Amino acid sequence: MFQHQLSSEGLRLGTITTAHGVIETPVFMPVGTQGSVKTMSPAEMKELQAEVILGNTYHLNLRPGMEIIRAMGGLHRFMGWDGPILTDSGGFQVFSLTKLRKVHEHGVEFQSHINGAACFLGPKEVMQIQATLASDIWMVLDECPPWPCSEEGVRMAVDRSVRWAGECKEHKREIPGESKHQLFAIVQGGSHDHLRRECAERLVELGFDGYAIGGVSVGEPEGEMLKAVEMVVPHLPADKARYAMGLGTPRQLVEMVARGVDMFDCVLPTRVARNGVAYTRTGYLHVSAGRYKQDPLPMEEGCTCYACRHFSRAYIRHLLNTKEILGLRLVSWHNLHFYLELMRRVRSAIREGWFQEFRREFVANYKEPNDANDLTRKE
Repeated sequence: MFQHQLSSEGLRLGTITTAHGVIETPVFMPVGTQGSVKTMSPAEMKELQAEVILGNTYHLNLRPGMEIIRAMGGLHRFMGWDGPILTDSGGFQVFSLTKLRKVHEHGVEFQSHINGAACFLGPKEVMQIQATLASDIWMVLDECPPWPCSEEGVRMAVDRSVRWAGECKEHKREIPGESKHQLFAIVQGGSHDHLRRECAERLVELGFDGYAIGGVSVGEPEGEMLKAVEMVVPHLPADKARYAMGLGTPRQLVEMVARGVDMFDCVLPTRVARNGVAYTRTGYLHVSAGRYKQDPLPMEEGCTCYACRHFSRAYIRHLLNTKEILGLRLVSWHNLHFYLELMRRVRSAIREGWFQEFRREFVANYKEPNDANDLTRKE
């Protein structure tokens, strides 16, 4: 169940109540695709005060498989996490595994990226898998069109996604105890305003516990991504949670909150950590660069995370350059702390009525990379 209130600036603060706890929004959700946030233990995620993490239906269905998850008593018990879990439906893999899948009217036929084995995911299958996982928030199966894509192609994806969403809802009703689990729909429509609006309106008419904005951050310029979100938000009910899938950079999160979005997930904090990149309030820091080999400062001065309280840039650079796993862990720890703390600061600014000032200051001070390669090249 989602409850929200508007601040004096007209911004949203909310809570999502689940069987495994209450989630405060706006919220960043760390990604644990295969039942693990990379390099981090559940106890460490608790220490970071993560409120909810993600798992992925497609990947967990392949490995370890539902027979094992079922025998272990569900995903929470299997991975040792007692907080809320949101599971994606595998719809993004419809976009990302184009060479290994065929889209049919009733679902998607995949070749496993692991061993080539056949795998079929339709609305019934993704509901049954998520029931076995026993996650708190389930996502419907959708088709995420690439960018760019013809209007005809996007139209087909919208029609298919709406039909699959309705079928997911029907199949969920057949599952014993399903009312404990929330079901979110996913709005598609590419860069076409009328298709985004139509998709949102059709999904709202069907009725879901929350609504995600899909098909963003799939290669389009940032302006197009922001525009897609702006197209959708006015057509979503105010009393339901709004989730921008796969977003984004720290600045993008702040901008999305300003546009009325409640929930975010992104692999960036741990992905860039594996390239020795740490987030700071002024941008990103290549900790593995030579300039830091004798630097006694923490990754970010004033940061209260475990890594910054105890270790220098010089030590972390040493770990990264000698390929010690602790280096990846410490940068990942810092980056996850950065994202989660950013959302806590956002919520505080909204609550206290100075979010717009916070937004202006953060955007002015935070330097985004010129391109994705900036996050993988050493300074």
